[in-house]
Amino acid sequence: MSTATTEGAGARTRAQVPERITPLTTIGNGLQLARRSVLKIKANPAEVLGLVLQPFMFVVLFVFVFGEAMMGDWRAYRDFLMPGVIAQSVVFATLGTGFSLSEDVEKGVFDRFRSLPIARSAPLIGAILGDLVRYAITVVMVLLVGLLIGFRPEGGAVGVIGAGLLVLVFAFALCWMSAFVGMIARTPMSVQAFGMILMFPLTFASSAFVSPDDMPGWLRAVAANNPVTHLVDSMRALMLGGDAASPVAWTLVWAAVITAVFFPLAVWAYRRRT
Repeated sequence: MSTATTEGAGARTRAQVPERITPLTTIGNGLQLARRSVLKIKANPAEVLGLVLQPFMFVVLFVFVFGEAMMGDWRAYRDFLMPGVIAQSVVFATLGTGFSLSEDVEKGVFDRFRSLPIARSAPLIGAILGDLVRYAITVVMVLLVGLLIGFRPEGGAVGVIGAGLLVLVFAFALCWMSAFVGMIARTPMSVQAFGMILMFPLTFASSAFVSPDDMPGWLRAVAANNPVTHLVDSMRALMLGGDAASPVAWTLVWAAVITAVFFPLAVWAYRRRT
């Protein structure tokens, strides 16, 4: 009877492990783990408060502190700035993906994932899909603050939704870079420090806050070819009106390239570390 019980347990264990991990299986596993990531937001009210207060501070400080100096009229700078603040807020928020993953590794969370019959990349996919919910909240909060101070996007609801979806696509790509950093850095704090070194030039050396035409020649060339510049220009065109075809195309190309480079690197680093 003991032998039969052991064999039955062994059969159940083998039955739990899928014979072949398909792309659909990987996506399904990732969505299941994304729910875990979203529930972490609900369990941490302080994080929700941060998602609300940070956009408020960014918009108010940049518009009212720099508006008159930048364009002579804070209202004109407000309209110019809003797409840039949304992009900057989301780009910086992607650092949280690498930070959270590094924390989970330190706490042994991924050791438990290894014992489950799931795709090896599913924990990374789940964490990133869950973080997209955070970024969507950030986009909504920045827009609400902008509306409160008089921002009225001429592109209407369609333009605003299109800009929001585009920044989330770009954030999805950057999350893989953040995940890679989170897997190769030794501690969560080092993830944050190294990530800031990457994200500061990416956001501030772009068209998010100042037109590249007003920059020195060498910096203008850098800003013009910065992926965040293409993202911000796309969002401005969609939200305020203008030709969006070229910057949107460039943004999607950048998102595809970043994902193609850092998705396999993040999975490789994750397997190597766990």
